[in-house]
Amino acid sequence: MKKKTVPVLVIAAGAFLYGYSAANGRDQLVLTLRSRPKPAAGCGQSVVTETVKWQASRTAIIVCDMWDRHHCISAERRVAEMAPVMNDVLKCARDSGVFVIHAPSGCMDFYADTAQRRRAENAPYAEAPVEFGWKRPDGDREQPMPVPSGCSCESPNPCGPSRGVWTRQTDLIEIAAEDAISDSGQEVYNLMALRRIDNVILMGVHTNICVLGRPFGLRSMVSLGKNVVLCRDLTDSYHRGPGKHFEGLDKVIGHVEKFVCPSITSTGITGTRQFRFKADKRPRIVFVIGEDEYDAQKTLPEFAGELGNKYGFCCEFAQAVPRAAGEKQRNNISGMELLQSGDLAVIYVRRRALPTEQMNYLRDFVDSGRPLIGLRTASHAFALRNRSPAPGYADWPEFDRQVLGGNYHGHHGNKSADGPRTYVWIKPGAESHPIPAGVPDGEIHVRSWLYKVLPLAATTQVLMMGRVGERRPHEPVAWTNIRPGGGRVFYTSLGHADDFKLEAFRRMLTNAVFWALGSQGPGETNFTRESHGHRH
Repeated sequence: MKKKTVPVLVIAAGAFLYGYSAANGRDQLVLTLRSRPKPAAGCGQSVVTETVKWQASRTAIIVCDMWDRHHCISAERRVAEMAPVMNDVLKCARDSGVFVIHAPSGCMDFYADTAQRRRAENAPYAEAPVEFGWKRPDGDREQPMPVPSGCSCESPNPCGPSRGVWTRQTDLIEIAAEDAISDSGQEVYNLMALRRIDNVILMGVHTNICVLGRPFGLRSMVSLGKNVVLCRDLTDSYHRGPGKHFEGLDKVIGHVEKFVCPSITSTGITGTRQFRFKADKRPRIVFVIGEDEYDAQKTLPEFAGELGNKYGFCCEFAQAVPRAAGEKQRNNISGMELLQSGDLAVIYVRRRALPTEQMNYLRDFVDSGRPLIGLRTASHAFALRNRSPAPGYADWPEFDRQVLGGNYHGHHGNKSADGPRTYVWIKPGAESHPIPAGVPDGEIHVRSWLYKVLPLAATTQVLMMGRVGERRPHEPVAWTNIRPGGGRVFYTSLGHADDFKLEAFRRMLTNAVFWALGSQGPGETNFTRESHGHRH
């Protein structure tokens, strides 16, 4: 086959082979890293997010195996769908000074005559601390992959080698003049050593095989000591599972986050919404967590795992660091930008003032009319005590009244020898509402202290009541609110860690998720992203 040149500007100068220009824009990437650290004994899987700032000129993006063809026609189509968005992300990255390496494995002959290929071949040799080769999982540190590899194609067209093989990277991704091309781990390492690159972002396909295992893949970058992340919205997996492809992809990404390295979304590079495949119709729930009293950083990821495993929801997390990290750090909730793509927000935050940009993500979400669930301290999530937010930070003391329809003003004292004694029950007349469906009749003992919330907004409907003693007034503990424009809101003052152990509470909260998204309940999973008007 006749060799082809890449249709970009080529500068024939010796410095072009080794040098690179300064960034045209900001030389910093602000990224939200998501990981799943090993849980403590007796605890479920936790999810941790943190904000990092990387020097762009010391960061590389490796584009893995975005070929023009594939044995699986569905995999090939997903590459073609993802590639234009990836191309835009790479443009933004270059403008910040990020170095881009294209790695279409097995296709180096196609690019033999290009300056981008010669740049990788001619980079000075650098002694590496590891041997390069295919990196298979270390059984002592990495569990087996959660999904079996293979084609999940549902197309009537046959899949397999008879379809032909790849010859190059898809031409939907531009290879710019300043980029490099290589599928060699040693060459990639040489380039990074030359440019003093410490940070690496992997994107491309397929996560469970090539992105992890190639000589330039995630496992190799970890073994080299690089700060490496997977761009989880610009990747795909190759696994068997017709009809459940995207659920399987989430499991693969979770495997990476747990055993290999953190992940990010492309939003940290572009500032725009993350990419989603058109066929991925799953509702996306964004859990916003920032409290230090009730272990929400543990209970909500566990609950989200149930929503994903049982009902196919896609769950994302925006989290604050603990109070011990200091006032400025604790008021930063990493991942608020995920609300741009969210279909439902679940808020469990206590007395935080957020950086103005982060608060704007929440305000924009609420203003869009998308549904929201508030748990316990969400009633005073953004209300500071007797002080104003620091410059550059924003509070929202009216959030309870304006969004939740509540009126939080303290809680009833309910201490006893064996702990708080709060009892809750379905309000008579609310039994037919879908949210308390399946919750047992009669009183239920919960650990959450009873909040003082009366009177509520006229737009609310009370579903459950609570008491701590006959002489004190009974208080609502769960209600819905319909905001102007039709935005659905559910709030409950329950949410203690022990409450999550109650089947009745988890059932009510699950019902609330379906109700907020426009479905009657788990038995009627008829929600799609378009059904309540939100567009991605």
